[in-house]
Amino acid sequence: MTHPDDLLPEGLADALPAEAAAIGRAMRAVLDAMDARGYDRVRPPLVEFEHALAQRMDGIRTRRMIRFTDPASLRTLAVRSDMTVQVGRIAATALAEAPRPLRLCYAGEVATILAEPLDPARQRLQLGAELIGSDSVAAAREAVELAVEALGAAGVSGISVDFTLPDLVDTLAAKALPLAPERIDAVRHRLDMKDAGGLAELGAEAYLPLLYAAGPIDEAIAKLAAIDAGGALASRLAGLREIAAGLADRARVTLDPTERHGFEYQSWLGFTLFAEGVRGTLGRGGTYIIHGTEEPAVGFSLFMAPLLEALGAAREMRETLFLPLGHDREAARRLRAIGWRTIAALGESDDARRAGCSHRLIDGEPRAL
Repeated sequence: MTHPDDLLPEGLADALPAEAAAIGRAMRAVLDAMDARGYDRVRPPLVEFEHALAQRMDGIRTRRMIRFTDPASLRTLAVRSDMTVQVGRIAATALAEAPRPLRLCYAGEVATILAEPLDPARQRLQLGAELIGSDSVAAAREAVELAVEALGAAGVSGISVDFTLPDLVDTLAAKALPLAPERIDAVRHRLDMKDAGGLAELGAEAYLPLLYAAGPIDEAIAKLAAIDAGGALASRLAGLREIAAGLADRARVTLDPTERHGFEYQSWLGFTLFAEGVRGTLGRGGTYIIHGTEEPAVGFSLFMAPLLEALGAAREMRETLFLPLGHDREAARRLRAIGWRTIAALGESDDARRAGCSHRLIDGEPRAL
């Protein structure tokens, strides 16, 4: 019987052995894929000053963070809710003099004080990569390709990439489809909500076609090009074509140009990663600006829970070798050196099957049970 004191707070959970092992395998595969592309890992602290976490990027909401007072400085500290902003701080401070473009990657826990409406988790393992010093088409293409490669390296199949253009309304409102500055936020919100009636109420009927310019990348770009008679989006659309071409047959590519949820700090490009049969998103990314230095960057974040769902990896059984009492210790060391996982008997009652082993050491060699 579980004692009330043993219960975890809402939105928090233990990772038991099979899941923890699957997390370790997936994390290593993702980080190795990033390392292969020249991305160096950094490890920011779990807690920082609240102000430092809030000032580097747009859309960072400190009210979602777990906050408390630092007894040493008497300033407000916060548990990170997103590691991207910390990488931005590192790039702007400790690595300010490092050659650009700067390629960094990371993996670590993040937490929020409240869960999202559709996601009960308040603590998540976030992995990601950031290319700092450029938000060009070439930089964005590298980031998107790396995201797909990292998921593939972890074993994910059926990957989809859905692009969006976070500054679409601002770009069109400047000239092609003029809007008064005070109406831009309202129009952007109605588009994000797919609210055709709301656009009509605002007198923004010219923006209605954007709601229907979504779908497979080539079709959606053609629809956007037809809307953009003045050519304000021409360079963005050309960039999208080039980035999508880099994915070739590795991912299904779509475009929803008015999607804004989850892209509060992205600039000209955003993308969401999905996998066939997985309910949630595997990750998000895009271009952005690091405030303070106003340096452009592009990157992405992946989250472990949907990644494991895509893999079904938590249920995967590892081959494990049972070492009976009096076993050949030199043989056991040799087998561990080539990758075997071993469990040694501590008493006569220890049983290989009950210990979850798949093999038993007999005459110095593993034998299947």
